[in-house]
Amino acid sequence: MSGLFAPIVDEHVQRLTIKDLVRTEKPWPMLTAYDASTARTFDDAGVPVLLVGDSAAMVVYGYDTTIPITVDELLPLVKAVVRGSRRAVVVADLPFGSYEESPEAAIATAVRFIKEGGVQAIKIEGGAHVVPHVQALVAHGIPVMGHIGLTPQSVHQFGGYRVQGRGTAGDALIEDAKALEAAGAFAIVVEVVPADLIPTLRQAIRIPVIGIGAGIADAQVLVWQDLVGYTNHRTPKFVKKYADVHQVMTQAVNHWALDVESKVYPDADHEYR
Repeated sequence: MSGLFAPIVDEHVQRLTIKDLVRTEKPWPMLTAYDASTARTFDDAGVPVLLVGDSAAMVVYGYDTTIPITVDELLPLVKAVVRGSRRAVVVADLPFGSYEESPEAAIATAVRFIKEGGVQAIKIEGGAHVVPHVQALVAHGIPVMGHIGLTPQSVHQFGGYRVQGRGTAGDALIEDAKALEAAGAFAIVVEVVPADLIPTLRQAIRIPVIGIGAGIADAQVLVWQDLVGYTNHRTPKFVKKYADVHQVMTQAVNHWALDVESKVYPDADHEYR
């Protein structure tokens, strides 16, 4: 990466802002993060946006879906990512059940993430039906990132993780995007939709479209464990693995365990005298 999103070389770097993101002309990357060490690594690499996603339900807590995770489970991860990063904009998901009841519920949850967690923005799933929530959040000075298409919190309603926005459903998706923009969202994640829908969607709104399984967009987001092959489960079609960290870690641990069993570790170079 180059320019605004180059790797950090200045220890006194300042944190980016929402305005920095929306006015950039180059597509920008966004990665999930759930702990301070990983956040620092991605921050140093120049990733401008870190998402403390409710995907932590699966990759951190071991749930089958994103639905069970609570605010109290997500908030410590949010704090860790904020502490571990210096430049990236940190965005937190509003977990399922923490905002649907009313705009007031959404505000109460978002305030916790901003005041206690220190994030710069929140992400909320849904289209036109969450417009009142987005409007209320923005009116209270809370930057909002939308999320439409395949919204994992609605997996039971969708009947699984299926492609959204095909045929006439694409028109509804565009209307949802327009509604979120009008409500004040500064960007919208669009997940698992046909790639040929994205050019039309990008022409329909002026805020950044963040793709995940949605073709070329203004930005891209991935779960970091999927990106580097840290998990050994089957990943979606849109995931390109850039490494095989699971294999590397397994080999390293096996090597160490054998050294322990054979009393090769610790050796003289790794003992105190």
